[in-house]
Amino acid sequence: AGNLLRPVAKQPFVPDDPARRTAVCREIFEIQSAGLARRLRHTKAHRIVLGISGGLDSTLAMLAAMRTMEKCGKKAEDILAVSMPGPGTSERTRSNARLLAGRCGTGFEEIPIHSAVEAHLADAGHPSDAHDVTFENAQARERTQILMTLANRHQGLVLGTGDLSEAALGWCTFNGDHMSMYHNNCGVPKTLVRHLVRWFAEEAAAPELAPVLRDILDTPISPELLPPDAGGGIAQRTEDTLGPYILHDFFLHAFCRCGFRPEKILALARVAFEGEHP
Repeated sequence: AGNLLRPVAKQPFVPDDPARRTAVCREIFEIQSAGLARRLRHTKAHRIVLGISGGLDSTLAMLAAMRTMEKCGKKAEDILAVSMPGPGTSERTRSNARLLAGRCGTGFEEIPIHSAVEAHLADAGHPSDAHDVTFENAQARERTQILMTLANRHQGLVLGTGDLSEAALGWCTFNGDHMSMYHNNCGVPKTLVRHLVRWFAEEAAAPELAPVLRDILDTPISPELLPPDAGGGIAQRTEDTLGPYILHDFFLHAFCRCGFRPEKILALARVAFEGEHP
């Protein structure tokens, strides 16, 4: 690795050149919306139903859904955005979910899941004060159940929101947020999701929407499945548990796209992140 002459990009999914990065973001966004439009026409679904958390992934899914409705000649109201605050939801993300739907002009429902989760855990004999993986996964499954039911009720389809990095790491709940009726974020790694939302905020968003997108970009990445801290802020931060997404996406690119062996990936990572990570 010490003899390597070429530079090694830290974010291989994200072009360094601003003009190239803008072109890539625009192309991905159009691919996402075109694929969803085709699925919508094929299934003859009347509406798109998605859960919005006030986080990056569901925001990108919402923006792509908006573009899809334009392609299909449908209205923004044909998207049903559902906020499902639970035990770990902060007021910041709850407010941003509400603002996002309002400024996009979509349909919106807020369905708190506290009582449903408490009843489910009680039925299963799980202690109410045990904030473990059972407690976390019960929330994710309850949200998916609500979305599926609403999709049936409105003759719609559930749009998935998780990204490629989460799927690769297994950072999702089986029979919960890993399920959807169509999933157009599943090919987008986390580091690229951020740039897509930033690109939209800077170049495509209406003036009233851009500030909401910027605040979502500044929000820590979290599944918000554990109670907030004493000040009501986000206590559970994904990268504290999993490690930095910039590293995960570097490894994913080298292994999945390039097919490099572990020894080569490690040598390249040492060059790219020298002095930053042990």
